[in-house]
Amino acid sequence: MPLVEYQAAEGVALLTLHDPPVNGYSFEMMKELDAAIVEARMDPSVEVLVVTGHGERFFCAGANINMLQKADPTFKYYFCLHANETLLRLEHTPKLTIAAINGHCVGGGLEVALACDLRVARKGAGKLGLPEVALGVLPGTGGTQRLARLCGKSRAIELMVEGATFDFERGAELGLVNQVWETADHPSFMARVREYARSFCRPARASLAVGRIKRAVQSGLEMSLEQGLALERELQAQLFASEDAREGLTAYTEKRKAVFSGK
Repeated sequence: MPLVEYQAAEGVALLTLHDPPVNGYSFEMMKELDAAIVEARMDPSVEVLVVTGHGERFFCAGANINMLQKADPTFKYYFCLHANETLLRLEHTPKLTIAAINGHCVGGGLEVALACDLRVARKGAGKLGLPEVALGVLPGTGGTQRLARLCGKSRAIELMVEGATFDFERGAELGLVNQVWETADHPSFMARVREYARSFCRPARASLAVGRIKRAVQSGLEMSLEQGLALERELQAQLFASEDAREGLTAYTEKRKAVFSGK
């Protein structure tokens, strides 16, 4: 059984972390996640990536503690480095990424979710938080950096030094979760996630533009304003040369709904 299940259909690649009972990640799982991200990136039929956890109790509880306890310091360092590189690859893939938080999402699990562009959560399914301080360590898979960028420096420090866990509604208040969903009107949470993900795909949405918006924000925020504006212009120039832009502008002048091709 793979540690990361990969399915692609209707423009959406679903990457499922699968290591019951808590879907904790090991070096082996991270290697599989890395490979799945590359596969989705290189597949022209994939326009949106969704990351979720197996089952209904855990999205991911973070790094496998038993693995870390047995590993030597050198392995732990390179394990963290590879995990950073994997999540950066997810973050910089020019396709929208969505974390479908279907259960507890704590420690490194939240760090995986924070590397996605959008986060949607199933109401009442679990807790969020970065409680690594209770283990005598810090959030080492990007948590100190991405949490601060999302909710501000002081609030991020408070959340991490307290090691608190909190419900998804509090996560939404802090800006860590985009939407918290009841699923009464849908067959399941994941059915609603797939429907949501497909809404960013062609022909209804210009997926090229969605991907370039993501790239402009993810890379631009790490630059000066002038450099970010230069990146924005270059990405805009790419889009102006696309069939989708021609279709979008033509449809607007003809007062009809655009039909995008992703080209």
